[in-house]
Amino acid sequence: MPSNPPPKQTENPWVEALKTVGLSLVLALGIRHFVAEARYIPSESMVPTLEINDRLIVEKVSYHLTEPERGDIIVFMPPEAAGRECSGLQVQNGQLKDAFIKRIIALPGETIEVTNGQVLINNEPLQEDYISAPPSYQMAPQVIPEESYLVLGDNRNNSCDGHFWGPVPQENIIGRAVFRFWPPNRVGGIDP
Repeated sequence: MPSNPPPKQTENPWVEALKTVGLSLVLALGIRHFVAEARYIPSESMVPTLEINDRLIVEKVSYHLTEPERGDIIVFMPPEAAGRECSGLQVQNGQLKDAFIKRIIALPGETIEVTNGQVLINNEPLQEDYISAPPSYQMAPQVIPEESYLVLGDNRNNSCDGHFWGPVPQENIIGRAVFRFWPPNRVGGIDP
């Protein structure tokens, strides 16, 4: 004689809703912390590539698998020297509060110099069709330390960047800007 299965107990709808919300929060925070996050552009330091109020997706995984490359646009926590060199930055507990976004120009072990409106890497001119204007400053030759990168803004003459405060340690890098999702007329990938 077939037996009927016992009736399923239904879970309290409030408990079920709390579980769903809790799981959603854990997933959202985990993705934001480990995989990708949205950022906005607050300044003109990366014009013409990035404009004020552009919204970007910054991915955080690739630099665990590969090394950063010249031309990558990265988000990073600036070194302590940036707080001394750049005015108007918010400092909290002795640390800069906001992340920066700039382009990697020099890699570990390379010699960088800026002279006569030209960036030189190992005494070779760097082709830069993405900058708003050639740099109007000079930067004495310096060798980039291991596990560090020199970053500059694309708006060279209006950017508080590595020519003021030096290289960024690799451990300060948060991720790489890969996609602009706002404004709608500028949606698309961000090419190095």
